[in-house]
Amino acid sequence: MSLILSSINDSYISNIISESKDPAWLSEMRREAFSKYAALPAEVSPLYSKYSDVNRMREERVSLPETMAHFEPYEELRGRFEETETEQGASILRIGSTIHSKFIPERISKDGIIIADLQEAMTKHESIIKDQLISNRLNYGEDKFLALEASAFRSGIFVYIPKNVVVDEPIRIVNSLASDANSSITRNIIIADTGSKATVVEEIYSPRPELNSTNQQAYFELMECHVRPNADLELVTLQAMDKSAINFSNRKAFVERDSKMSWYLGMFGAELSRYKIDSIMKGPGASAEDVEILFGIGSQSFDVTSNLIHHGTSSRGRVLVKSVMKDASKSLFKGMIKIDKEAKASESYLAGHAILLDKSAKSDAIPGLEIETNEVKATHSASVAQLDENEIFYLMSRGLSREGAKREIVNGFLEPLSRKMGPTIRAWVTYLIENKWLGKSLVLKSDEAMEQILEVERSRYRETEDIFEKHYKYR
Repeated sequence: MSLILSSINDSYISNIISESKDPAWLSEMRREAFSKYAALPAEVSPLYSKYSDVNRMREERVSLPETMAHFEPYEELRGRFEETETEQGASILRIGSTIHSKFIPERISKDGIIIADLQEAMTKHESIIKDQLISNRLNYGEDKFLALEASAFRSGIFVYIPKNVVVDEPIRIVNSLASDANSSITRNIIIADTGSKATVVEEIYSPRPELNSTNQQAYFELMECHVRPNADLELVTLQAMDKSAINFSNRKAFVERDSKMSWYLGMFGAELSRYKIDSIMKGPGASAEDVEILFGIGSQSFDVTSNLIHHGTSSRGRVLVKSVMKDASKSLFKGMIKIDKEAKASESYLAGHAILLDKSAKSDAIPGLEIETNEVKATHSASVAQLDENEIFYLMSRGLSREGAKREIVNGFLEPLSRKMGPTIRAWVTYLIENKWLGKSLVLKSDEAMEQILEVERSRYRETEDIFEKHYKYR
């Protein structure tokens, strides 16, 4: 049984609360969030309304499950999860609203690391979660879909890194929509306790729809990262959903004293991707970085907001977004640097740059500053440009085809940004870009092409280290 999104009401939320056996404080949060959802427009800011493609989502075609159900992954995804089990880190596979399977090495469990279904975690670790959600309360009125995700989530993953624990291998989360054409609303919570360090890699997929399906499948996600003092958390997201799907994500990082939050995003799939990322630097010396690569083809639309919010003194923020738009695809980048009265000696930088490969492609950038104190540094930049025909001609004169020349220009455009990622993440991003350019499947897999890309990226990484060491040695 399922219910369309436009028909959800208070009784639907009550059913979720009853099914999930929520504690009273969480039930209250759900109801407060849903009251905001019902009252808010799809795009809260009138400044952004004329640019937004949020109307591509048809609420009357988005169906939500009324009960939890277990699904098997489709074949390509099954192969992906089998590969993650051969790697050293922990991994978890979620299909629709339920966890299908997970693999957690014994050494990770011994360190006290928790990787669990959110509903299970609410029972066993309620005090840990409650402390963070109460101290970092969300403003449900700032975004309609944030309110939806906070009120109507049926599933979620909870990750807790204990004090002073360093996790060497990435924790892998593989998310996929189910094959029943229903959509999914999820809430993920990651807590990096004092002095800890970890990397979480999230992959997001969806199956191809059946030919006669009228549903518009959507993945709604609320991701909360609580980074305690002196902790270091990296969250890598690779979104490779089917081109017919919709992906809405609201992300919050609460970054405390002398801690660091790093967001790395590669967005390739979905008809419409709408991401809103807030990096909230609460304590002195806190820092946040958001690095994003967007690659659109056909009529895809990417709507990205990244805000740097400085509360602590001497805090540091940096946003770097690069978009490559092909055919009639489009991107919208919105960003704001907010430095409040107490955040003296802070530094912040916001940049959004796009390259258009075809005349029908489009990109808009709307960066902004809101500074309430002095003794700070805050800058922003934005650019949108068509391909330079002279560059294409030059590369073609060196033996490349026109399409090959375009690809080399794109690689050069993205390379400085991908350099900020580790060699494995760079290889995954390169693999997805290559497959998308060639019209192949976007599911990551350890095939021959991936192995070749990995070898190239690892050798480039070593080469860069050698150059630095030699330069330092002979200064």
